[in-house]
Amino acid sequence: MMSPLEYIWAGVMAVIAGPAAFEIFGIGIPLTVLMVFGGFLLGVVGGATPGLAGPFLMAVSLPILLSIFGFTPDALLPVMGFLVGVMKGATVGGAVPAILFNTPGTPDAMMTTLDGYPMAQKGQAGKALRTAHFASVSGDTFSDLVLFTCAPFLAVIVEAYLGFGEKAALIVLSMAFIAAVVGASPLKGMIAAFLGLLIASIGTGEDFYARLSFGTDALADGVPMITAVMGVLILGEVLVAFENMWRQRRSNAVVKEPAQSGDNRLSWTERKALMPFIGISAVVGTIIGALPGIGSTLAATLGYATGDKMHKGPVKFGQGTPEGIAATEAANSAVSGSNLIPVLSLGIPGNVGAVFIILAAESIGGFNPGPTVFRFTASEVNPELVIAFGLFTAMMIANIFNWVIGGRIMAACGIMSKIPSHVLLPMVLLLTLTAIYAQETSFTAIYFALAFAVLGYLLRKLRIPTLPFVIAFILAGNLEHSFRQAFAVSGGDPWFLFKSPLSLVFLLLSAAVVIFFSRSKTPEAGRRAATERDL
Repeated sequence: MMSPLEYIWAGVMAVIAGPAAFEIFGIGIPLTVLMVFGGFLLGVVGGATPGLAGPFLMAVSLPILLSIFGFTPDALLPVMGFLVGVMKGATVGGAVPAILFNTPGTPDAMMTTLDGYPMAQKGQAGKALRTAHFASVSGDTFSDLVLFTCAPFLAVIVEAYLGFGEKAALIVLSMAFIAAVVGASPLKGMIAAFLGLLIASIGTGEDFYARLSFGTDALADGVPMITAVMGVLILGEVLVAFENMWRQRRSNAVVKEPAQSGDNRLSWTERKALMPFIGISAVVGTIIGALPGIGSTLAATLGYATGDKMHKGPVKFGQGTPEGIAATEAANSAVSGSNLIPVLSLGIPGNVGAVFIILAAESIGGFNPGPTVFRFTASEVNPELVIAFGLFTAMMIANIFNWVIGGRIMAACGIMSKIPSHVLLPMVLLLTLTAIYAQETSFTAIYFALAFAVLGYLLRKLRIPTLPFVIAFILAGNLEHSFRQAFAVSGGDPWFLFKSPLSLVFLLLSAAVVIFFSRSKTPEAGRRAATERDL
């Protein structure tokens, strides 16, 4: 039996001593490290470009990566390393247009504009960018350390105390929580979740016949997951953006980067003064990120509000103070690590970025996120545990890249904010359809994707959140499998979910969550718009 330290070392070596991409003077450059670096660069550039957020880049990259690397277990770490790099790079890149042009590259950078843009107008754009970078990387690193510590212990506890019925009830609780907290209406969230379960059941399952296929061959094999996810999340957003572009006349004004003046460096004394704001916001973002479905926009809002209460400086929040940028960026970046806690320990994605980590694992095979990943077997080596620690290593390498070169790349990405929508949107549409075809190699997949694009468009027009739909679609197979196993183990008892006290607690919590958030939702338009835009 391998010890935990041996598993950790095996995961590290799988990354740094794995297959080499090429050699320089006889020294092999690890493929996974190179992929993390490439993903990080793409993420920073995409995050700095309004309209190209991290989820879109991950969605387009995944099918292309799968077509290149194939579906062997050796592809797991390079593919997931690239996606992790994109996720981390896009988080810091979103601050660039928010500070320079008052246009957040990502929804969670919206609060950064409150102090970042006023600082840029004062000639302190460089200091604002350095503050955003320092706070973002600090919060992200803290969140990753929490992930590495908590995910294995949570998975061990779940595996030890939860049976089939309890796991099924836990999935129900997770979907109820996501449906309740995402968007302005828990009822609309539940509608989206049920719609995802319904579509996921088409042509699939453990029966000997195709369900809900209407006798058509196209539906007999089920709906391809990548087409449903990318159609609803990406193509639906593209259609909405096209509509907005057509309704608004394109501005001919030239976007100019504000001139800098004075000392734009960030001294160690200033960094030390920012640490209390970064520390508190990192804790807030980590806690928010560990709860599935809430998202980084709320974390940024709470981090900013907490920092505002702590701030005693002469320049108030909202008037151009570095503390406001630090509080916001530390909170939204801290989400990126902790949101993988439910993914790796429970197999439950909590946000859009985590969805594509799950898709990569399911597409390639050999790694099934959930409690079994962190099982220390006595008879043989657990390869999934090695992959998990390899993924942790890739995340730390991405953090190192961010610490070393992230700030310089951010400063050079201001020009990306000047790309007009009428140029960017057709590129997004073409890249997405190309990626889907590269994954499925069938025009039927394109038809499915276009159908789900229309569905995603309608969901957004009706203000129905898309994230509950996507997560329910992904978890539908696990939910059905858990229900069937629990039903079989109980001897066919129709009340099997209510026999276990723990599963009963989960079900009661599901109802309580929906009722509580139904009563606590406010009609505040700004918060609703920000939350729905985060999807």
